[in-house]
Amino acid sequence: MEARDAELKKELDATLHARKELGDDYESALVESFLEKVEQRLDATVDRRVRRRLAEQQTVVARGGSAQPPHHEPGFGERFGFGAVSLVLAIPLSAIGVANAGLTGLVVTWLGIVGVNAVHAVHAARGRSWLRRRSSETSDWEG
Repeated sequence: MEARDAELKKELDATLHARKELGDDYESALVESFLEKVEQRLDATVDRRVRRRLAEQQTVVARGGSAQPPHHEPGFGERFGFGAVSLVLAIPLSAIGVANAGLTGLVVTWLGIVGVNAVHAVHAARGRSWLRRRSSETSDWEG
C-alpha cells in the first residue's frame, strides 16, 4: 500500500509542478486530471474489496454456511483513512470552489465535506450500536 501512496504522491507532485509551469489557466484541468487518477485508484480498491467479499461469501455458502454476510464494523484504520482521504480531496475541491464561486464556493465545498464525514460517522455509530444490540439479544431458536 505504501508503494501506491508513493505513486499518488508522485502524481500530486507532478500536478503541482505542472501547475507552476502552466499557470492558473490550466489549474482546473490539472485538478480534474489528478482527481480522475484518485477516483480510478479508489474504484480499483473498491472493486478488489467487493470481489474478495463475494469470494468469501461464495466460499461460506459452498461450505454450507449462512449466505448472510457478517456485519462489518469499521475499524480505526477505515475511519482514519476515510477522514484522511476527505481532507486530501478537500484541497483541490476547495480550490475549484473558490475559483468558480469565491467565498460562497468555499463555504459550500466545506459544508459538503463536513456533511459527508458526519454521515459516515453516524453510519459507523449506528453500526456499532446495532452490533451491540444484536449480540445482546437471544433468539427463540437458541435455548
